[in-house]
Amino acid sequence: MNPVLYHQGKFPPVDLDWVRLLPLIGPANAAVARYEGVLLGVPNPDVLLAPLSSQEAVLSSRIEGTQATLGEVLEFEAGEGPRDESTPRQADIHEVLNYRAALREAARLLNTLPLSQRLIKETHTVLMRGVRGRNKAPGEYRRIPNWIGPSGSPIETARFIPCGADTLPQTMDAWERYLHAPAPDLLVQPAIIHAEFEAIHPFLDGNGRLGRLIVPLFLQTKGLLSSPNFYLSEYLESHRDEYYDRLLAVSRDGDWTGWCLFFLGALIAQAEVNQARARSILDLYRTRKDWIAAVTRSQFAVRALDWMFARPIFRSSDFVASAGIPAPTANRILRVVRADGLLKEMRSASGRRPAVFGFTELLAIVEGPAGR
Repeated sequence: MNPVLYHQGKFPPVDLDWVRLLPLIGPANAAVARYEGVLLGVPNPDVLLAPLSSQEAVLSSRIEGTQATLGEVLEFEAGEGPRDESTPRQADIHEVLNYRAALREAARLLNTLPLSQRLIKETHTVLMRGVRGRNKAPGEYRRIPNWIGPSGSPIETARFIPCGADTLPQTMDAWERYLHAPAPDLLVQPAIIHAEFEAIHPFLDGNGRLGRLIVPLFLQTKGLLSSPNFYLSEYLESHRDEYYDRLLAVSRDGDWTGWCLFFLGALIAQAEVNQARARSILDLYRTRKDWIAAVTRSQFAVRALDWMFARPIFRSSDFVASAGIPAPTANRILRVVRADGLLKEMRSASGRRPAVFGFTELLAIVEGPAGR
């Protein structure tokens, strides 16, 4: 079977079937707006929704073949293990952590830069720092061909061959122009932006993760979201075969409309899941905020709770050292909330090794079915 070649000269699409797209455009915009309404009610969403961002990093990386779970990532952060790639699972965890760090860096860069090639390159540098692929020119467009197919296979057996390195600069320039061009709909536009980025495959590695990361950044820059806390990878990972097939059909068949229909459906379904999870987290926070104030009788109760929401698996010593609470009070709060069931001891203290605690109610919301 001959590989599918990049659709050179056929971007942006000029023949979208708007009659087929219109029935999903309204519901997609409404679903994203409802989710944004929930986001606006979340105090400090970067803290309270941090576990959802970590889960997004896990699932986006899993699409590329990693096997790490959210629990393993959080336990690794809370532990004292080696910080290298001594095992495949630790290498997977580092890729997940880099995805999360890249999203944070991109959000920071948006304060001073537009969503642009420069921002994408700087974000890619963070994404690839110290992980597999770090020797594949982080932050720089590829200067050689690449192709998509079975690992280690020659180009002759490729499933898809992106644009050539010689045309890549002007192809990315066209992509950036479309990024800022007026468009009939602000949710069809990121569908096209994502598909085109994946088809160009501008970097030697990390294109899939970076392309998915661009979606919430775009939604924020267009004012559809107040922060880039939109988590699309759960749907894409659970529909991985269709995701890849729809992307491939863009170059093979010119089927931009089919891809956009899939993307809008993903937005609708995932916005509803995101909304339910964010609301469940907010309900849990409100309930536990009153509870922790009552059981600890401490002026630091809410500060402690905020810290635990941001780090739902943690070492007791890290809490004492970095929560900004006097050490005797911090230790007393840990004893009280553990005894009253907020935290589960995942590893007992032993000698100089601190205990590790898990905020199981929060983890159940993040990893389990949407809503409660």
